Order: sequence, then C-alpha cells, then structure tokens
Amino acid sequence: MSPKEYQRPVKGSGTGTGTAMGMSCVPLWLWQLLLLLLLDCGGMAVFGEVPPHYWETPYSQPYFDNSSRREVTATVGQAALLHCRVRNLGDRAVSWIRKRDLHILTVGILTYTNDQRFQSLHSEGSDEWTLRISSPQPRDSGTYECQVSTEPKISQGFRLNVVVSRAKILGNAELFIKSGSDINLTCLAMQSPVPPSFIYWYKGKRVMNYSQRGGINVITERSTRTSKLLIAKATPADSGNYTCSPSSSDSASVVVHVINGEHPAAMQHGNSSASCLLRRLRLRHTSAVPLPLPLVAIATTMWLLAAAVSCNWSNIAAGLLNVCSWS
Repeated sequence: MSPKEYQRPVKGSGTGTGTAMGMSCVPLWLWQLLLLLLLDCGGMAVFGEVPPHYWETPYSQPYFDNSSRREVTATVGQAALLHCRVRNLGDRAVSWIRKRDLHILTVGILTYTNDQRFQSLHSEGSDEWTLRISSPQPRDSGTYECQVSTEPKISQGFRLNVVVSRAKILGNAELFIKSGSDINLTCLAMQSPVPPSFIYWYKGKRVMNYSQRGGINVITERSTRTSKLLIAKATPADSGNYTCSPSSSDSASVVVHVINGEHPAAMQHGNSSASCLLRRLRLRHTSAVPLPLPLVAIATTMWLLAAAVSCNWSNIAAGLLNVCSWS
C-alpha cells in the first residue's frame, strides 16, 4: 500500500463506519507502540509497586551481618563461641581459619584439624555459623577468620582472648581470730568475663554453703562477682583451711586460727620463725650452755631482717642490744 492510500477519503454511508474504517488504516507499528506505552504506564498500577531490590536479590553477593560481637573473652576451661552471620550465602561454603598460621579449622560443618576441640555449629536454614572451642587455653588467643568461598573470597575477623580467672580472698593467707569473735571472709572472682553461676565455700572438703552449724551465713553477689562467708562466735573447732571456689575460676584458700586468750607477741609484730629461734637461743644462753658465735650471728641477722621488713625499729634496737649482751 502506497502512502497516498493512507490519505484517501473513506467512503461510507455512516459516520461511525467511516471512523472505524479510518482507524483501521492506522499502521500496525503505531498500534504496537501505543500498546507498549500503555503497558509501561499502567503496569505499576495493575501489579503494584515492585521493590527496587526485588529483581536484584537472586543475583546479590553474600555479605556479613555486623551485629555479631567481634571480640570475645573466655576463661580457661569454659567453651568459647565465635558467631559469624552471613546473609545471601546461597551455595557458597563458610570456613573458619586461624589467622596466625592460616590453618583451616572447619569447612561447612566439617572439622579439618586434628585438634577436635574445634567444631563448627550450624542450624539448617540459619545464617549463623559458630566456631566452638572447648576447653580453650591461653595459647588459643588470637584472631580467627570467618571466610566465604566467593570469588574473590570475603572474610571477617574475630578476636579471641583466653584468660585465667582466679579467685582471691581479701586479706592475709593466714588469719588469727580470737575465740568468740566473728570470722568474716570475702572472696572475689578475678578476671571473670561473666559472673560465676555459683561460688562455694569449703572448710577442708566440707561445703560450708549448706552447713548445719548455726551462725554460718554465705552472701553471694553475682553482679559484683563476690561472696562473703560469715561465721558468728567462732570457737577453736572452727580453725582450719577455708577455700573459695567459683564455678569458672581457680580456687583460693586461707588458713584460719581461732585461739583462746590474747594474741601472742609473734602475731602482734608479724615476725616469722626467726624471732622464735632467737627466743630459744636466749633461753639456752641463760642456762649457761655455751652458744656458738656463728649461730648467734645467723639468728640475729634473721631477726634484724624480719624486723626491718615490718619496719619494727624497736625490735631492731632490741636485737642489737642482745648482740652486745652476748658478746
């Protein structure tokens, strides 16, 4: 059909028929263009708004969820857990790598090391891949990488600190209590990343937390990681070795002596066995038994050193006078 035929008037008996025949003469390509424009403009109204990421999601790359803690502190003997969350993983594999020697520990849920303390934990359908280290030691401290087998590979580092948690009983390692007074011991769980689930007190091998003896009270505050042992009106039978043992820490002990009467002079001045030795030497000297001069010098030196440490200048002066009197 030539272009002139498009301009030829339409013959017809009615106006409607002529209009319809006139429209039928519009080129096909123009009808297709109009149809495409209508679909493009009305598509959003017919099917609703499509999110921008709808068509991209199936083709997006895996990425890490940064909500996980990147630095973890664990105590010796307590399992350490490193949580790695990977979104849009697809068919890729997740591996755990030890950074210091680039040793592959796990791939997927399989362990690739002879050290069976390392294990990968994963639930079907979950985005979380957890590296579990049972019975960690200080040598296990360092950086571990969660790696995804994309091209190129992507990884995220986690820092593990393994510390030794120890209990500490405040005060001296040896305690002297007058009979009838109260025993008050305070224990603190040092360097514990989490509050201990319990803190037990022992006297020897007997648990004091549930003792049937009256007047014993144990007060434990998990938030402050402290525990107090209170024994009212102590008697010599309460003497012994007391141990504080938190659930996640090494234990600590103190020796308690419950004595009758006043404190002896050795406890008041804090002197060691040197003062006892010197007193015995003085007794031997008064009994007219010859005292070897080297032994006198050794005993006097020990006494002077003990007195100097405790800054007891009166004892130092007394020691010098004794040396002069023996000479």
